[in-house]
Amino acid sequence: MEVENIKVDAFVPAKKAQKRSANEDTEMQIDGERPRSSAPTAKRIRSEMRKISVPPHRYSSLKEHWMKIFTPVVEHMKLQIRFNMKARQVELRIGPETPDIANLQKGADFVKAFLCGFDVDDALALLRLEDLFVETFEIKDVKTLRGDHQSRAIGRLAGKGGRTKFTIENVTKTRIVLADSKIHILGSYQNIQLARRAICNLILGSPPSKVYGNLRAVATRLSERM
Repeated sequence: MEVENIKVDAFVPAKKAQKRSANEDTEMQIDGERPRSSAPTAKRIRSEMRKISVPPHRYSSLKEHWMKIFTPVVEHMKLQIRFNMKARQVELRIGPETPDIANLQKGADFVKAFLCGFDVDDALALLRLEDLFVETFEIKDVKTLRGDHQSRAIGRLAGKGGRTKFTIENVTKTRIVLADSKIHILGSYQNIQLARRAICNLILGSPPSKVYGNLRAVATRLSERM
């Protein structure tokens, strides 16, 4: 039996199948043009919106003064505003013409101040002036009063014909709203502290004459510093 000489070079090794690496897959995905998701845009739009709930007792006032609220928000702040009838909320949103994103917060503060009970003209100061705030607290935050004791405290704050409230407002250059047991104060930070101190003294039982004297003394010192 004859054996032929077989050449080694005749056997060519079979090529191994190369696995595609994960890097190549990612490169292919990056190179290929794919539509970008619009999720960040939607999230940004949601964040550029404010919703203010309207208390039931302020529906009629909001309807009556809607144009006075609508005009400065749209024309001066360049914001978009609407009243959601289903959710009973005032919605504010940034529009394409809005010059500054801070206008959204100013507009929301303006609407909140009106819904707290302030006049539209007083609340407009939040749009025109800087460093104005609205502070809210309750009588029970100062002293726990119930029944007739709380009613008498509210009477001391208002005074006969609102005289005490007006005096505090004029001396401290603030605006005050007495909404049952809640008290809202609109003004600058320093003036709010003065008005709040006077209101707390009245709640604790100090006579109005003493509170007036302390207020005038503090107001005189402040005017001298200025």
